[in-house]
Amino acid sequence: MNNKLKKIILLLGDIAILYIALYLALHIRALGSITAVDWENHLLPFTTVFIFWLLIFYISDLYNLHLAVNNAKFFQITIRSISIAGLLSAVYFYINPAITIAPKTNLIIHFFVFLALFFLWRRIFNWLLVSRLAKEKIAFIGCNNQVKELIHYLNKKPHLGLKVALIVGDNLIDKIHGIITTNDTKELNKIIAQQKISTIILVSDPHQSGELRNSLFACLPLNINIISLPNFYETITGKIPIEAINQMWFLENLSIGRKKWFNVLKRFYDITLALILLAISLPFWIIIALIIKIESKGNVFFLSRRLGRNNKTFNLIKFRSMREENNDGRITEKNDPRVTKFGNFTRRARIDELPQLINILKGEMSFIGPRPERPELIKGLKEKIPFYQERLLVKPGLSGWAQVNEYHSPTLEDTLKKIQYDLYYIKNRSLYLDFAIFLKTIATVFRQMGR
Repeated sequence: MNNKLKKIILLLGDIAILYIALYLALHIRALGSITAVDWENHLLPFTTVFIFWLLIFYISDLYNLHLAVNNAKFFQITIRSISIAGLLSAVYFYINPAITIAPKTNLIIHFFVFLALFFLWRRIFNWLLVSRLAKEKIAFIGCNNQVKELIHYLNKKPHLGLKVALIVGDNLIDKIHGIITTNDTKELNKIIAQQKISTIILVSDPHQSGELRNSLFACLPLNINIISLPNFYETITGKIPIEAINQMWFLENLSIGRKKWFNVLKRFYDITLALILLAISLPFWIIIALIIKIESKGNVFFLSRRLGRNNKTFNLIKFRSMREENNDGRITEKNDPRVTKFGNFTRRARIDELPQLINILKGEMSFIGPRPERPELIKGLKEKIPFYQERLLVKPGLSGWAQVNEYHSPTLEDTLKKIQYDLYYIKNRSLYLDFAIFLKTIATVFRQMGR
């Protein structure tokens, strides 16, 4: 069962639970059976709020298979998401004059009934994935650090339904329980058939070995999938494996010309959304500016030189959140004493980045894209991290794929992860992905404000 189908089943299950919970809530409230009229009166208003519930679930990552397990983080996110959905539902019912029902008690009963049914449904779903559904067996032809990482990753995520059954290659890892390892490719088709392997991931390049090509060719009658390591790694993790790609990968996957109409639409919604947000937020700029000036001496705005698309430098504009006295310009650290009290709030709420709407209108930035870095940092990082410079193939953004997936510190290890996410975005960028990042950014902002 592929991941897309699993997500569809999760969504359909959640929709069913929403309506089952409503049906049970009405019965509980009526202390018995309900009439068809009662059901019809509640069906349309609750259907409207259910759409918002599902949207909140998506924003909160409850359809992310990597998160959809019954652990503490899952329960925490679920409780918060359902609480927000319940509060918004209450607001909707009581400010909408067109609604003829006053479902105060029904909404409260529905909240608790849905919560119980939702946890039960998700537990059953994960139990079926881990214990009952057959796992897809995969084989790696070759072995490197990415293979080791993926084995560890898949062992931690059994609900993804993938099992490593075979590793073939000269650079073999230590023998792992349940995984067959061999250097011999001559009998590859027989091993693949015996182990009922459905997918082969190519780590080694078949162009470099006639024997490997012949062995893979002999596997064609077995009706199996053959996929490259970069593509498999990308599908599973949402990142691009830097160590497993080369210049040909960029030539094959990052043709900017393919995205011509996407770039036109992206520029249109950048301008439209920036103008709308600017019009809404502009009155608050005066208040923010006054608080900044009262709290500490210095300019209201902070300008920072950044590198944009195709190495063009520009001044990134922010509301100043640090004191200017004794500020040596070093990279911001956790609990940095230079950050003011109001600056700490604006950073957590992302209010300090509001002036970047001007950067977007000028065409220097977009709403979604890799975060812009300082020229001096890029100069040093591109010498340490392969293809770091290639993140400048697109406009930088207010938020990006890397920012909504993991917290990234300034360490070299985290910077490597960030470029892997950035390259994934550059390759797969689309209106759908931009919208998904936009929604997840909203969730990230609310989480940071709640800390």
